[in-house]
Amino acid sequence: MSVLPKSVEKVIDEFSRLPGVGPKSASRMAYHYLRSPNKDATKLANALIQMEDSVKNCKKCFNVAEEEECNICSSPLRKKDRICVVEEPLDVVAFENSGVYDGVYFVLGGVISPADGITSEELRFKELKNRVQELLSDANTLEVIIATNPSLEGEATASYIYDLFKNLLKEGKLKLTRLAMGLPTGADLEYADRLTLKKALEGRRNI
Repeated sequence: MSVLPKSVEKVIDEFSRLPGVGPKSASRMAYHYLRSPNKDATKLANALIQMEDSVKNCKKCFNVAEEEECNICSSPLRKKDRICVVEEPLDVVAFENSGVYDGVYFVLGGVISPADGITSEELRFKELKNRVQELLSDANTLEVIIATNPSLEGEATASYIYDLFKNLLKEGKLKLTRLAMGLPTGADLEYADRLTLKKALEGRRNI
């Protein structure tokens, strides 16, 4: 028989579902909010509800946004002759925090991973192709920078993107590049520091 009230157990279970949070950490987090005198639990709940209600995907790049377009896609200061293809919104955050990139992005929503049941159909390749065509209509040439993680799944996804645009490559309308291998194999882009991202971007290679 559990000594914890069901309401506390439920909160611990929810915290345990967070990435990298085990049962002990979840219990500490739950008791932190339980003991807090400043209604921190209410503030957290309200913030989560507000996020769920207001955040959507940018209609152009599928990054998270509160408007139809994210701040990056709508900015006149961003260069539209290059587009960086990443796996998840946190990869965009990593690049933006590093300050080494001034183009636009596209968020695939993951990588091809047959072991996890994720095929090309589950990702935004059709939307990527449409976005590239849209950018090409306003530019003579366009660079597509593939910034998927240096894992087997990331490389498989990069190969798929190459196949997707090989005809445009032959026509000379498109330049396709891959981040240099400054990132350790299997590393996640979101955890890379500024210098690592800078070297990976500056050393990107044609594919």
